[in-house]
Amino acid sequence: MTWRFILIALVVSSVWAQTSALVALADRWAGHFGVPRELVRAVIEAESNWNPRAVSPAGAIGLMQLMPDTAAAFRVGNRFDPAENIRGGVAYLAFLMEECGGDLRLVVGAYNAGHGRVLKAGLRYRNPETVNFTHRVAYLFRRNRRESMLTQRKEPAE
Repeated sequence: MTWRFILIALVVSSVWAQTSALVALADRWAGHFGVPRELVRAVIEAESNWNPRAVSPAGAIGLMQLMPDTAAAFRVGNRFDPAENIRGGVAYLAFLMEECGGDLRLVVGAYNAGHGRVLKAGLRYRNPETVNFTHRVAYLFRRNRRESMLTQRKEPAE
């Protein structure tokens, strides 16, 4: 029984360390491109749950679930490579933030459905998958913001 506990602890520790490294990578690219890190983290969690080997039925791959054309447009050669995938996905988010005038609802919707469709319809775009994705990312974004605020609080000086 003890060996099972040790094995589980090692696996959990390894997964946590890998996720921690991916979060640091995501935060670095978020800062580089000027995208809120809480948004990048929310998109990754909603898209792949931090699984760099994730593949969707539609052909999206990696942490940020990049489609082939998006990956090519943002010079991602290997969509399974976490560093390339995150860099390309965050660059795409930065592009969408500019295209959507900073409206995060449109940014997230465009990230999911394609910016052409969402920019044309605006907030009237009602594809159920995109609406659900947008709500999920909004929830995760708000949660991440609360966590960031709590960790940034400083103890009062004595």
